Amino acid sequence: MKYTDLERNWVMYDVGNSALVLLNTSVVPIYFDAINTAANSAELVTAWANAQTVASLVVALLMPILGSLADFAGNKIKFFLGFFLTGLVLCLAQAIPMGAMPFLVVYVLCTIGLNSSMTFYDAMLPDVTTDERMDSVSSSGYAWGYVGSCVPFIVCIALIMLGPSMLGLDMMFATRMSFIITGVWWLLFTIPLLRTYKQRYAKELAPGETMASTVANTFRGLVATMRRIARDKALLIFMIAFFFYIDGVHTVISMATTYGTSLGIDSTQLILALLVTQFVAFPSAIAYGRLAGRFGTLRMIIIAVAAYVAIVLFAAFFLKEAFEFWILAILVGMFQGGIQALSRSYFGKLIPKEHANEYYGFFDIFGRYASVMGTLLVSVVTSLTGDPSLGVLSIGVLLVVGFVMLAKLSRMRGIA
Repeated sequence: MKYTDLERNWVMYDVGNSALVLLNTSVVPIYFDAINTAANSAELVTAWANAQTVASLVVALLMPILGSLADFAGNKIKFFLGFFLTGLVLCLAQAIPMGAMPFLVVYVLCTIGLNSSMTFYDAMLPDVTTDERMDSVSSSGYAWGYVGSCVPFIVCIALIMLGPSMLGLDMMFATRMSFIITGVWWLLFTIPLLRTYKQRYAKELAPGETMASTVANTFRGLVATMRRIARDKALLIFMIAFFFYIDGVHTVISMATTYGTSLGIDSTQLILALLVTQFVAFPSAIAYGRLAGRFGTLRMIIIAVAAYVAIVLFAAFFLKEAFEFWILAILVGMFQGGIQALSRSYFGKLIPKEHANEYYGFFDIFGRYASVMGTLLVSVVTSLTGDPSLGVLSIGVLLVVGFVMLAKLSRMRGIA
């Protein structure tokens, strides 16, 4: 597929931010474990789940309001830039030596900046491409994000593993340098989008209306949007389904390394296995975009949700050693990018383009509150039972609910 310049620059931001996402799901939990030596395995899983919950909750509260304002001409790029710079500065700040709790606070704030910027980034999709190309462009973003993020990640891992022996660096210092490397990479792959993006679909201020009065009217506008969503049965069912199934996806991604650490799996094995996930995810995400064009976007989402149910069952009942974690990493890589990319593009096809940011704000509410529910569920179940495996198993319930709702939508739209 040949990209336009704007499509290519949009995809490049996925290459940039995915480097931080990969670092956050692999090196950061291990680093947090190293500076939080007093915690046992259950406490580690609980603390990390709580951090993810807080970050997701803040983003979910902010995005509908800011998303509505961002739909006005020229605002989307401003909000995107503000949250991107916030995330970037705090990513670099994590390189400063600090205790476990201060680090966790900085990590949460950095994650808020990262995830908020990605909401506005997702809402740019209708501006940069057409409905017919949306599945392929969205899938390409995730695909190139997976493989591109491996470049700084490999540099970081080489520095962490070889720095002490070859360069005489302290391992903790080498780990902190990974935040600098990742932040620089993120910045470099964001600049092209900042230079070329133009908001095609936007709301205009009414005569005599100011941004101050618009802020006051925003809450009424959000109520009107909720009513429009409620009247659109297909969109409503999809968003409810998305709320549940993306919960499982996000929770598996965010908790995988921490869960593996709690089982006593060597950190080197965890990191290398997650690196394999990125390489598996690259062709898988591309393939998913093409299969969606042949078999239908909704059908491919349903297949991915069913696969994630099997992945959760495998993690809960069979994951005990490093070999099983490698299997888990490969399975996640096969479906992770596809389900995220097609969810993003399918939603983009269902909504009015001039209200994209407002709708994607609600899309983010459903995604982020789902993440809150998923990580909180893992935290509560693990705390009550003392068994991380049961916490992971609880995710399966949410995936099954999402599958049932998607099946209902499929029948309603006449898809076998």
